[in-house]
Amino acid sequence: MFETERILGRTGLRAGRLGISASYGVPTEAVEHAVAGGVNYLYWGSRRTEAFARALRNLAPQRDRLILVIQSYSPFGSLIGPSLERALRALRFDHADILLLGMWNRPVPERVVDACRRLRARGLVRFLALSTHQRPLVPRMIASDFDLFHLRYNAVHRGAERDVFPHLPRGNRPGIVSFTATSWRQLLHHRRMPPDERVPTATDAYRFVLSEPAVDVCLTGPGSMAHVEQALEALRRGPMAPEELDWMRRVGAAIYGR
Repeated sequence: MFETERILGRTGLRAGRLGISASYGVPTEAVEHAVAGGVNYLYWGSRRTEAFARALRNLAPQRDRLILVIQSYSPFGSLIGPSLERALRALRFDHADILLLGMWNRPVPERVVDACRRLRARGLVRFLALSTHQRPLVPRMIASDFDLFHLRYNAVHRGAERDVFPHLPRGNRPGIVSFTATSWRQLLHHRRMPPDERVPTATDAYRFVLSEPAVDVCLTGPGSMAHVEQALEALRRGPMAPEELDWMRRVGAAIYGR
């Protein structure tokens, strides 16, 4: 089995190895089932669904062990605070653990960082995170106010193995959260799937990501209880053996077109 928790970089937060996103319509009871299975990184991000909000409100008695992540896509510092406060009111929570700035593929202007600092000073958020598709940006921002980074990593898109993971410091390192483990389901079915290779499952995709030591949390995007079970099965089965990793890399390379 995988280790059940990781210290999430310099935040000091204890995170389960899987995170769960609201974006794909996961029902309330499936979120609660995931938390019972050890998931505590709860990402109310791109789509703030009522089903996910209901689960968070139901889980409020366990607030101390939850890591609530609220995302803002706003490029304007003046709009980030109101968006965060609306989210907290809807959830009936008094703070988020992580404020995630989404889709920043360039350095964050100081005025935006200042707005985030003010929210942190008010106690509305504890830590700041950045989501980016520009991997070389991450090493440049390691010493910044951002304590975590969300980045794409899967068997198809492995550029972080070159651009990010080798550049993380040994001490005081930021937390790393990966997304799109299935490469938007390409790993589950694709026209370039090698005919002589076994087709991966979602469980395989999660196991591949979690077998990378630099990844602290692998985000999942379930839409059903069955999808949550596939993710939890990855935790139960544990890290991939070298031959399994080689298989996933071969499949990923074929899909990518390498």
